[in-house]
Amino acid sequence: MRGLSPRELRRLMKRLGMEMKPIGNVSKVIIEAEDVSYIIENPQVLVMTMRTGDTVVQVFGRIREEKKEEKKTLEIPEEDVELVAAQAGVSKEEARKALIEAEGDIAAAILLLEARKEG
Repeated sequence: MRGLSPRELRRLMKRLGMEMKPIGNVSKVIIEAEDVSYIIENPQVLVMTMRTGDTVVQVFGRIREEKKEEKKTLEIPEEDVELVAAQAGVSKEEARKALIEAEGDIAAAILLLEARKEG
């Protein structure tokens, strides 16, 4: 069985309702999974469109993995902000920043604000 030339392959794809186009000037492709990111630097990217409307994307290049770090989402209740602001005699904005810095610990946030006043 002989192989197809690029020209014959393009004609066959056209008859099958497929179109393939490269995407130029791509510097990076990142695929985000739940716990890891897959990064392809300087990839070659081809997009194949089918007659059905489906799209296939092919990415060629060297892949590297990066583990994701868990990000803590710290929710500070408004009551805590008001309490720290009243106790330390500061604005709510300063109180919120201190609570975030103290990781939600009310006493630590008040002590931090008091220490800043003295220093």
